[in-house]
Amino acid sequence: MKRFYISFLILITSISAVFAQKDAKAQAILDKTAAAYQKAEGIAITFGGTQKGTLLLKGSCFYLDCAGVKSWFDGKTQWSYAQQNEEVTVSNPTAEELQSVNPYALITSYKTLFNYHYRGFQTRNGKKGQEVVLTPRQKGEIQSITFTVSADYEPIYIGVKLSNGKTQEFNITSYQVHRNLSSSIFRFDTKKYPNAEIIDMR
Repeated sequence: MKRFYISFLILITSISAVFAQKDAKAQAILDKTAAAYQKAEGIAITFGGTQKGTLLLKGSCFYLDCAGVKSWFDGKTQWSYAQQNEEVTVSNPTAEELQSVNPYALITSYKTLFNYHYRGFQTRNGKKGQEVVLTPRQKGEIQSITFTVSADYEPIYIGVKLSNGKTQEFNITSYQVHRNLSSSIFRFDTKKYPNAEIIDMR
């Protein structure tokens, strides 16, 4: 019995060591991806998957055009324009709300909002990369995020699994860095949408 107990302790210690290594590997990948993101400055992304769209990024700001909805975020305020009913919702979103709109926001929030582990090399949409799975530390709409990056630490695939069981998939088809993106790109321009009804939720 004593020998079994000692063997069990060794097994548990070994498993813990393996998971610690995986977590360290995951953090190293996320750290390098975050560093590459900061160096890239302005970024233009096109993607397919669950929906097709365009994403522009610079620091904490983003512009997203996807499935008939356009969203602007200037670092504080978010505007979401629904083309179908010409309504603009204005809000000051939480970190989780931003994550559900812009999955790439995990690059600036993974250290404080997520736990993560390394899944090894995976092939996504014909492209091979290293994959990390992130799980929120607090329960909410997002159950987990699967994040796959290339050898240059650029995103290949992002999968967001929601608490309702559905998964939103983003296959990155184009990733352009060092784009000259002015701050006005990340703010809603009322002149371009004169008929839009503004709903202020702040």
